[in-house]
Amino acid sequence: MSSHPVPPKAERPVRHLNQIELSRRWSISPRTLERWRWLQAGPQYLKIGGRVVYRLEDVESFETAQTKNDPEKHIGNLK
Repeated sequence: MSSHPVPPKAERPVRHLNQIELSRRWSISPRTLERWRWLQAGPQYLKIGGRVVYRLEDVESFETAQTKNDPEKHIGNLK
C-alpha cells in the first residue's frame, strides 16, 4: 500500500508548450512569438531558467479571446 496522497481528479497537471511547440500549434513562425513577447502581446508566458514556456491554460485562454467578431481583441490591433 502506498502512503502517497492522491490529488483530486479535478486537478490536472499543468502542461507547458515551448516556443517551437506553440508556433507549430498555430502554424506561425517562432520569431512571431518572440516579437509578440517584445511587444507585450500574445499569450502570457513564463521564463524559467532562461527558457520561455507557455502554460496550456494561458494558450487556450488567449485562443478563446481571439474572436472573429471583436476587432479590439485581435493581436494586429495594438495601439
